[in-house]
Amino acid sequence: MSSHADAHGHGEGGHASVGFYWLIGIILAVLTALEVAAYYMHETLGSLEVPILLGLSVAKFILVVMFFMHLKFDSKLFAWVFLAGLVLAVFVVSFLMTLYHVVPGWTAAVTGVA
Repeated sequence: MSSHADAHGHGEGGHASVGFYWLIGIILAVLTALEVAAYYMHETLGSLEVPILLGLSVAKFILVVMFFMHLKFDSKLFAWVFLAGLVLAVFVVSFLMTLYHVVPGWTAAVTGVA
């Protein structure tokens, strides 16, 4: 960790300034406004609406995880632990969604509802 990183709070264990967090908050508000606009423009956007909304959601998720969950400034170990949990969650959800759609009768066998 360099002394430059410590002086500005942008190193491992440091934090950004209050103004920087306000900037991130403003960016998140703009992204949210874009999401709301995309929702109301669904007829204009057509099939692009879902990819646009997913992209905006991913951008907001990354900003929140990096800065408000402090993974950007903490030990890289925490980022790897978080990433491992995220990958596991995506794998489990993808597996279950595939199972529900591919295996006929699996939903009825598990839930008891035909």
